[in-house]
Amino acid sequence: MLDLMTTVGGHSEILVGREADLASLRETLRRVRAAEPAVLLLGGEAGVGKTRLVEEFTRGLAGEPVRVLTGQCLELGEEGLPFAPFAAALRELVRGEGRTVFEGRESDFARLLPELGPASEFGEAHRGLLFELVGALFARLSAERPLLLVLEDLHWADRSTRDLIGFLARSARAPRMLLLATYRTDELHRGHPLRPFLAELERVRGVQRLEIDRLDREGTAELLGHLLGGEPAPRTVDAISRRAQGIPFFIEQLAATADPACSDIPETLRDLLLSRVDLLPEPAQRMLRTAAVGGAELGHELIARVAGVDEVTLESALRVVVAAQLVTFDPDGGYEFRHALVREAVHDDLLPGEHTRLHARYAEAIEADPQLVPPGRAPAEIAHHWHAARNHPRALVTAKHAADEACRRFAYAEQASLLARVLELWEQVPEAAELLGACHLDLLEEAALVAIESGELHRALSLTRAALGDLDADAEPLRAARLLVRRAKLLRNAGKSDGFAESKEAYRLLAAAPPAADRAELLGDVAYMFASMDGDEVDRISEHVRASAGQLGDAAPQVWAEITKGQVCAGRLPAADGLPVLTTAVEQARSRGDDPALTRGLINVSDVLFELGRYEESAAAAAEGVPYASRYGLARTTGVYLLSNQAEALLALGRWDEADARLAEAARQDPPGLMALPWLRLRARLRLARGHPGAEPLLTRAVGLSGKPYVPGEKKLWMHELRIRAALAADDMAGALAAADAALHDAALLERPRYAWQVLAVAAHTVARSRDPARRPATSAPGSVSAGEVEQVAGRVRWAADRLPRRYPAELAGAAQVKAELASGTEPPVIAERPGGVEPAGSAELWCAAVAAWRVDGQPFELASALLRCAEANAADRAAAAASLAEVTTIATGLGAVPLLDEVRTLARRLGVRPAGAGQPADDVLTAREREVLRLVAEGQSNGQIAQRLFISPKTASVHVSRIIAKLEVTNRVEAAAVAHRLGLLTT
Repeated sequence: MLDLMTTVGGHSEILVGREADLASLRETLRRVRAAEPAVLLLGGEAGVGKTRLVEEFTRGLAGEPVRVLTGQCLELGEEGLPFAPFAAALRELVRGEGRTVFEGRESDFARLLPELGPASEFGEAHRGLLFELVGALFARLSAERPLLLVLEDLHWADRSTRDLIGFLARSARAPRMLLLATYRTDELHRGHPLRPFLAELERVRGVQRLEIDRLDREGTAELLGHLLGGEPAPRTVDAISRRAQGIPFFIEQLAATADPACSDIPETLRDLLLSRVDLLPEPAQRMLRTAAVGGAELGHELIARVAGVDEVTLESALRVVVAAQLVTFDPDGGYEFRHALVREAVHDDLLPGEHTRLHARYAEAIEADPQLVPPGRAPAEIAHHWHAARNHPRALVTAKHAADEACRRFAYAEQASLLARVLELWEQVPEAAELLGACHLDLLEEAALVAIESGELHRALSLTRAALGDLDADAEPLRAARLLVRRAKLLRNAGKSDGFAESKEAYRLLAAAPPAADRAELLGDVAYMFASMDGDEVDRISEHVRASAGQLGDAAPQVWAEITKGQVCAGRLPAADGLPVLTTAVEQARSRGDDPALTRGLINVSDVLFELGRYEESAAAAAEGVPYASRYGLARTTGVYLLSNQAEALLALGRWDEADARLAEAARQDPPGLMALPWLRLRARLRLARGHPGAEPLLTRAVGLSGKPYVPGEKKLWMHELRIRAALAADDMAGALAAADAALHDAALLERPRYAWQVLAVAAHTVARSRDPARRPATSAPGSVSAGEVEQVAGRVRWAADRLPRRYPAELAGAAQVKAELASGTEPPVIAERPGGVEPAGSAELWCAAVAAWRVDGQPFELASALLRCAEANAADRAAAAASLAEVTTIATGLGAVPLLDEVRTLARRLGVRPAGAGQPADDVLTAREREVLRLVAEGQSNGQIAQRLFISPKTASVHVSRIIAKLEVTNRVEAAAVAHRLGLLTT
């Protein structure tokens, strides 16, 4: 137990029952000192002692070389105060070490600390650059000495604060930094935004979650002993334990009541919290009510202005509430409620008129002198107080002002919330347009754009619909087209429709509009939307884009037009033809510093390079675009596509761990709607290939998305392939065959050869496995498939393969693999004798060709899979089969492809070999006697007949048969005989 420090006025400084929690904090800091960054999420109910624990932890660091910074989230309603805890922490840093800590970049950090001076212009850069600056600062500080960053009351955090915490935890991992965040667990209702944030953050390496428990009866008794200055009576302990239920703050409040025995316990929690207040003189109670309206923290001058009393009266009242341990003060002249629950109870107890009057006085005081609150907080606080005061005109204007300030800080979620308030107030303020200097349509369009940037797609859809309903499209064609294009993209991303009707109407309006930079860009968007819907129209629109850009004589629209042409070509022309256009446009964008165009172009460049089989270049192009997407606020959309493209190329290169890291990064962005499918598809496929149990929830989520009313053709092919692979992994041949049949009937199959060959390859593999007698269930068994059904699917695979092009390495290899798969199992292996060995014929030759094609393409997993099938088809040449299996083993081990390794072991046992080079020399798995027995089993002999033929006992024959079944990993004699025939084990 920790030593007692002080007991003053009913407030114990002792920490009771928290030894293990304190030890956990110290152990985490010890790891941080060893350059292992960490995030500790400290949760617990209100009043359970989170802050007390953190205070004790930081107090124990006094004199140690650890830099401690603290910031607190503020309760200002849904609109929040962007980055409030980080601003407070940086302000503390400046007070302690001076402005030089920013190394001349004060203007960059002025977005968080306005007192540093005018903020630098980031151009069109979004908050990604701000995040990078904060991350770099913390990394530099932690390099000097360990950094402890404490963020209190995360349950009140705004979206921007949560995003910055996520960035620091995932991307900007300062080597010796411990980020310690506290939050109330009892505040996290089902829809609270912190719940999914904490769940996702907890999956990040180095993030630990620690919840503070309530005190038990013994802990309650110990704390009461310190508070009362002596051993409490058992009845007192029982009563308080029953009422306080182990919450230290409640125990303290009960112990501080007028009754020394603590028997006079209020019936409700609110009564408990207010009972201490009721004991105060009326001037002190009035001062406490005034302070409660101002928030958890506020300055002396602000209270004085709002209270409207003379200095002597003010100080007298404040002295009383401080002495009552309800409010604390700091040397800088600020006041803070010792516990937020007290402030909440006092605020909720205000009379309606008192509530309105006090909030209005706070708003007026801060408007008159914004310096009364910390720099940067005035707009949000003023908006909050006018809204609470129900002054609709002032609430409207100040909410719009606060929204603009949130935009300046790149706090899009808070901006969206504030704009929603403005829209709600619009109808209640007749002069709204005059007050804001903008029409309702301007506001709707701005709110829709912000909703998109904050990832609220459904709200953005509602706002664009409302805006289009208010708009005269023919009078404002550019605005109407902009809203229509935006809505078309939203509908596609949400999976609600293809957006064709909106795109077509936008094109009609743009065709008649005068030349403008916006017009050229919007035409490009329309062309891109048309590319997958109307091939006859898209070329004409694409040329229209280029002509429109040329009319302006401005290079920027022309670069954008070239990017658009390249995107359209990437979807409709061979990759080799579209790449030169794209690379030229990307180089132009790079040379001009046009980062948005560069980012958009790099997505398509990486995509085309992948199709051409240039996987290293594809990965590099996607990686180049990722930082730009983050910097320009597009991490959840464009950034996810870039990360997925990079991961896909890394998968093709066999760098699976790197790919998984990129996919994890994409997952953390939580992309909305169908934008999640790229990373879901690739990570599910990776986990299936590795035999990872986490594949199923990804598949379930992906399949759910694919069931939306509209899904683009290529994404449908992704899902067909995943369904087939998942069924095969579960050894569900009927399910795999049904999924393959559905894929082969999808019209999208012939539209995108790159993905179609992947579908055909796995469908053909399903056919080959279904033909295998050892795998096919009996015809009468549940889920069985007939030979006729199998051959129908095989015929459809051939039909589609005959119509797909074979231009690039992966397409050529896919075609070779499909041909070999379809030849497998159609007839017994043909063995032709030749000097020095045997020569495989039939499917073996085709599998050798498939192996050669995959070697040219270079994808190791596909090569290993083909090698495995080649070894199976080439069973009669056991030395060659063993060499192939050894290579498969090497590749699969490096990739972590556990199912593939299992198949290698199974086939090696069935072939009677150990893969040469896999750790042991080639050797028979079946003994000579077991081969003799297997030959007789294949002839249909019973155990008794085998015993007579080999002059052994029936029991010995039975033992041999059991061992053969085990070694071949089959379930009965019939399957063993089928394996023997198929692999040619009976010919040697």
